[in-house]
Amino acid sequence: MNSNPFKQRIIASVLAAGLVLAPLSALQPGVAAAASASAQTSVMKVFVDGVNLALPQAPTVKNGTTLVPMRAIFGALRANVTWDAQTKTILATKGSDYISLKIGSAYAVKNGASVKLQTAAQQKNGTTLVPLRFVAEALGAEVAVDAKQRVIRITSEQQDAEDEAATGGGTEAATEALTTQEIVAMNDEKVVMITTDKGQGSGVVVGGSLILTNYHVVTGASKATVALNDGTTLGVKGIVAVNEDADLAIIQTETALSVSPVKLASPFFVEKGSRIVTIGSPLGFQNTAAEGLISNITYEAGTLYYQTSAPIDHGSSGGAMFNESGELLGITTSKIEGTSADLNFAVSVRHVLALLQEYSLNPKKAAFEPASELKLEGATTEEIRKAFADNFGSVTTLEGTTELKNVEVKRDASGWLVIDAVIDSSFYMLYGDKTADDLRYWAIDAGAALRKALPNQTIQLSVYYQQEFNFEPRGFASGEVTKLDNGKWQVRYPVIDLQENDKMYVRVRT
Repeated sequence: MNSNPFKQRIIASVLAAGLVLAPLSALQPGVAAAASASAQTSVMKVFVDGVNLALPQAPTVKNGTTLVPMRAIFGALRANVTWDAQTKTILATKGSDYISLKIGSAYAVKNGASVKLQTAAQQKNGTTLVPLRFVAEALGAEVAVDAKQRVIRITSEQQDAEDEAATGGGTEAATEALTTQEIVAMNDEKVVMITTDKGQGSGVVVGGSLILTNYHVVTGASKATVALNDGTTLGVKGIVAVNEDADLAIIQTETALSVSPVKLASPFFVEKGSRIVTIGSPLGFQNTAAEGLISNITYEAGTLYYQTSAPIDHGSSGGAMFNESGELLGITTSKIEGTSADLNFAVSVRHVLALLQEYSLNPKKAAFEPASELKLEGATTEEIRKAFADNFGSVTTLEGTTELKNVEVKRDASGWLVIDAVIDSSFYMLYGDKTADDLRYWAIDAGAALRKALPNQTIQLSVYYQQEFNFEPRGFASGEVTKLDNGKWQVRYPVIDLQENDKMYVRVRT
């Protein structure tokens, strides 16, 4: 199934994920105690690569952890930092390392892995304070504490490299772009195919038993399995984290995965025109690899999307999009069909990081979220009309969503339950021929739900094209054109005709 960010679409694809790191230590207890005991007489000075760090607010010691102003320490370590005021989340990156902290959260995320903190980031006097040792060591620096001198000395990786170069040593070569073959070899086993009782998609391993995918791949499902690239099939316990706005979900397998998780890319410095590689299971062709470019970068309703020329199709939803370093850059989510422009979209890894952090902070018990079933036995025709309008009053297609109007429900002389509705005439005239399959699937879903809600009831569901004209239209069947009292002519005929009891019959007219 597909969920398009611009037109509501349906594509199936999934991703699996999960990472856990051992917690990093805070300042040594002895140092913390000394800092706390002497806080009234002097504050700790912080030096980064030999330079006294100018802090807009003095360091704070809490629970044995030294906290310092966010921007000062990130700037001194030559890291890029973004502050999300809405969620009170800090995202910072340096080279291939990135970290995320949330005010008040006992967990941070480093390179996609959950890390338990001794003391959470906090705000004090309008300044955001972060745990010094965690930030420094997470970004590759070394931390040394001189309790006697009341000094904390931090040596960054860049300073180490400069010192080595000054003494005749070499420096680490810049990371080179991997070939497509190398990216696939690095990640092929980390991408899975997901099959539910609602459809099929793709997923990416992000943890020991965690898989990241699109929410629309697993929503409404009551069971699912995961197929690894080596042919192994595992059951799924359920969903453990969800971001419906970004169309992301994390599912948990019943047994641990014998696959290492993907490495997540930094959400910063993603450039239009960059080469990417996708791996997913379009139309059930498991772990199909493709190459393309980032064609555009855009926001839609607060979600960051990467438009890509790499081809995807139904079943690719939840699949992986990797950068040239083989790091997960996004989750392939949707496409616009009926065009030769390769308009395909992936949700940015930025939202993946946020979801992993949310899972670390508030882990949920694994459970599916199957769509609630209608129960309409004994209901009046008005109650059935309202339930139908609430649950099936719109039709989602590859060309967008259209609302149904004039929903009516009655029982005829033969005891049939007759449900009538009218489709938007403009939508039908423009897209009727392109959306025949989507209209048919909608009718089948609606009919199946109604049959469960109203067992032993014979049902006819009709969706009509209806439009008025100032002239008498020609070429229609008898009874499809009617002269109205206002002098106009009305064309009305069924676009969808569904009839069912023990069996179902569906006809779609385009």
